Amino acid sequence: MTIMRSPKILLSPTTTSTNHVLKPMCITFTHEPTKPTNTLSMSEVVKNLEKLINPIEHTKLSSSSSSLYSSSSSSSSSSSRFGIRQEKLRKRWMECQGYSDWEGMLDPLDETLRAEILRYGHFVEAAYKSFEFDPSSPSYAACKYPKNRLFDGCGFSSTGYKVTKHLRATSGIRLPRWIEKAPNWVATKSSYIGYVAVCDNKEEIKRLGRRDVVIAFRGTTTCLEWLENLRATLTHLRCTTTEIDDSDAMVESGFLSLYTSSTPSCLSLQQMVREEVSRIVQTYGGDGDVPLSLTITGHSLGAALATLTAYDIQTTFNRPMPMVTVISFGGPRVGDRSFREKLERQGTKVLRIVNSDDVITKVPGFVFDDVGGNICADVADDGNVNVAGLPSWIQKRAEDAQWVYAEVGKELRLSSRDSPYLTSFNVATCHDLNTYLHLVDGFISSRCPFRATAKRFLRR
Repeated sequence: MTIMRSPKILLSPTTTSTNHVLKPMCITFTHEPTKPTNTLSMSEVVKNLEKLINPIEHTKLSSSSSSLYSSSSSSSSSSSRFGIRQEKLRKRWMECQGYSDWEGMLDPLDETLRAEILRYGHFVEAAYKSFEFDPSSPSYAACKYPKNRLFDGCGFSSTGYKVTKHLRATSGIRLPRWIEKAPNWVATKSSYIGYVAVCDNKEEIKRLGRRDVVIAFRGTTTCLEWLENLRATLTHLRCTTTEIDDSDAMVESGFLSLYTSSTPSCLSLQQMVREEVSRIVQTYGGDGDVPLSLTITGHSLGAALATLTAYDIQTTFNRPMPMVTVISFGGPRVGDRSFREKLERQGTKVLRIVNSDDVITKVPGFVFDDVGGNICADVADDGNVNVAGLPSWIQKRAEDAQWVYAEVGKELRLSSRDSPYLTSFNVATCHDLNTYLHLVDGFISSRCPFRATAKRFLRR
């Protein structure tokens, strides 16, 4: 535990010249280590976990967050959003989508990229807000709004996008017969997980520099989704429910189950995504004057599904595909080193937004070849991983148990402790989507972690 002294506020030089702008203030704190005075009791730990997994509470908290798209803004009349000129994003959209792996854009955080990350974060928020959380409702786990009213119902009426498909995920867990006596919400196998939306507003297409397609996924909500999350051993990827992929790539069993499982009355998430992406590419891909991009975004479980979706799209379609980018928030680990390598060979761009204080980003499994530097490892010619200082028998056990994961893509690492406006650092707060949006909004660079003007997205 640390004691925070009064903040030092560093002011950038100002000038009245029209050739310069006022730079944001940076708040820094002096941290003094001290011995912990309190430890959480078991009841407090349980309460924190309950806050994390309580869907009713989550939707109440999310509904009070600030909206990027206020009622006064309009995609057809506003020439800029978030202080960005129209032409700036139009000329740089490929950079923001990761064409150059976000080289030089993450530290310090590029302002244009910041606005794009926040924009996609609110598409994820719409996936949460449109989910029916109330277990007593007959439409529990369904989408609360039809496609043509989804953004309006969530308070995001000026996105410039239209929703073209509701998406559902199905658990592959076989339930015992006695579960039939339990409440319906306990055994809900298929549930609304997100949506596909296409930018169809001419002014927004002009501002973006392309026609963008968004696939947005919410995080874990239903009981069976939580059970799938616990199936953390790695399994081989499957192109279909019966055929194993021709690579040796492996991913988390529960995530793959939610992506590929189906019921007699509901297609799998994989089938829904393939059919809709095929239709969209066929409809808009021939417009040579307007480039097409595909951005897949999600939070928590949705971040894992976003990565699987990007992999599947790139693997399935042989025709030239639009640029595929993943922007994920608070995502767990998804696959092994072979999975990461295949994503890289595909050209799929993945930007992971990670809160250092969020435990969900540190699970499941172990990482023995983390390119981010968490654990140093050497890969021998035979492909075995050797970690300095770690007994070989531990490595062997983890590998035999299919628990060796690898991080994917590029990482924007943030920390709840850098924000002077956050007072709680429990599991639920650090993982909350609104916390992620607040941290993205405030982050400047590793030397100046937080700007004094960043207060958005915090619940009051």
